[in-house]
Amino acid sequence: MGVASVLMYVMSTQKNVRKEAGTVEENTLRLEQGKSEQIVDALNTDLAATYVLYHQLKKHHWNVEGAEFRDLHLFLGDAAENAEEAADELAERLQALGGAPVAGPEALAAASPVESEDEDVYDIRTSLENDLEMYGDIIESLREHVELATDLGDHATAQIIREILVETEEDAHHIEHYLEDDTLVTDGATH
Repeated sequence: MGVASVLMYVMSTQKNVRKEAGTVEENTLRLEQGKSEQIVDALNTDLAATYVLYHQLKKHHWNVEGAEFRDLHLFLGDAAENAEEAADELAERLQALGGAPVAGPEALAAASPVESEDEDVYDIRTSLENDLEMYGDIIESLREHVELATDLGDHATAQIIREILVETEEDAHHIEHYLEDDTLVTDGATH
């Protein structure tokens, strides 16, 4: 083995843990440790749920077909981007509070209060109904966590979650509109 190979092997097997997952360190934001721990836990729950939503939206973005393909494809792509941006904000805030953002697939699944649909591809109405159900669960969680952060005196976190809540509710409302029965698309029957 050459020097470069040995160095790469050592680097790939070396572990220097800087922050242990599941722990909350002191923070420069001067929020008490006990309060930080509660908020970090709430933010990790929302982070995990948001990533589950992101992946489900991307699945539907990739698989949508039919007469409304283009509009739904674009909307689902935008909604997934909104979820990804929300996840980033949640992760950065909980890191600022001394926590470690939940990140691995197994950890995300374990921390998430929502479950994604299975790997099968469904008709778009079923897919959107599944998305709307997940949005509803996430909205309820975000509302609870706005209240938690406010009650614990962390008004900045409450504001960040409020902004995410507004965007999340807006995307859910758009899905609700897509699911309405009024459409210009006909089933081909003559009238």
